[in-house]
Amino acid sequence: MRNPDKSLTKRTQRGTSLARQLRHDETEAEFRLWVDLRNRRLNGYKFSRQIPLGPYIADFVCRQNNLIVEVDGSQHAENPMDELRTDWLNRQGYAVLRFWNNEVLTERRSVLETILAVLEGRIVERCDSTRFYPARNHNKGTAS
Repeated sequence: MRNPDKSLTKRTQRGTSLARQLRHDETEAEFRLWVDLRNRRLNGYKFSRQIPLGPYIADFVCRQNNLIVEVDGSQHAENPMDELRTDWLNRQGYAVLRFWNNEVLTERRSVLETILAVLEGRIVERCDSTRFYPARNHNKGTAS
């Protein structure tokens, strides 16, 4: 597990306020996925939601495994800012796994199985079809 940079997780009034607002205004897909991730419901892995990380706010974070799960709407299709964001998060030591809203709403079991496969180290290399982007310093077998 990496040693987190304090500036990465340092709370700011703006970041905390925005994260609270995003928790309050969650999408249907975020709500549905949170039901399955909260309280260690996914094989005991602890997730937090709407977590400020540097200049960004991650939808779901498993700090134990440095995994970020993002749930994206259509505004993210072909969005060049997402690539910059993912690259920045990868350089900070976080792997990023992205799903479309409709995937979460219609194929939630498959979504959860993919998240679990990443957490358990069965998916470790970049994969555009699953939209998995490993951390730059990602270590195989970091799952506990």
